[in-house]
Amino acid sequence: MKFISWNVNGLRACVNKGFLDFFHEINADAFCIQETKLQEGQIDLSLPGYYQYWNYAKKKGYSGTAIFTKKEPLSVSYGIGIPEHDEEGRVITLEYENYYLITCYTPNSQSELARLSYRMEWEDAFLQYLKGLEEKKPVIFCGDLNVAHKEIDLKNPKTNRKNAGFTDEEREKFSVLLENGFIDTFRYFYPEQEGIYSWWSYRFHAREKNAGWRIDYFLVSQSLKEKLKGAAIHTEVPGSDHCPVELEIDC
Repeated sequence: MKFISWNVNGLRACVNKGFLDFFHEINADAFCIQETKLQEGQIDLSLPGYYQYWNYAKKKGYSGTAIFTKKEPLSVSYGIGIPEHDEEGRVITLEYENYYLITCYTPNSQSELARLSYRMEWEDAFLQYLKGLEEKKPVIFCGDLNVAHKEIDLKNPKTNRKNAGFTDEEREKFSVLLENGFIDTFRYFYPEQEGIYSWWSYRFHAREKNAGWRIDYFLVSQSLKEKLKGAAIHTEVPGSDHCPVELEIDC
């Protein structure tokens, strides 16, 4: 099976920049997106052969997630079951016979780390949510997790050491995810690969210079390790300040 995750940074804008061309070309079994920046009824997206599931933020033009999937799930849930974390449309969970599939848009710690303390609360709550699901069946989760884990995961680690997305606190929370048995699938296949990123600032011609960050991920439960077939980051795809990431897995 082929899964795609993409922070589209505004789906209506991305549709005008080739979203549907990539969507149809890649022909994924499930296509997860983050930062739709939509409210219900603001887009009519015709995707024949796919079920559509949307989670909208209460705040207009902000956050939001969606999953488009060829196979109808057994159940669908929105959020992680904690009201203070579920007002921004950040999580959708699809249940299938042998696994859960989750799209997640992790809160950004923001400039001057104004939201770092909230981010830490979110990280703990989300991990608890994942582990609760994992008691029932394996988990595949993806999305913009808003953290570059290691120095290899961004172009300029030294100058970004205390910036949002590369603080010691955020990186430690990602380490805790891995310690709890989740596999960073891109690093599983490419443990030493440098210079492959999934996000570039719109400023300073960052994408042209490949001054990027790898902050978009697919992670899976340890029990799915033998089913992993491949991972990719589609740096060639325009349309957003992020590019799509891919997972191939037998499940």
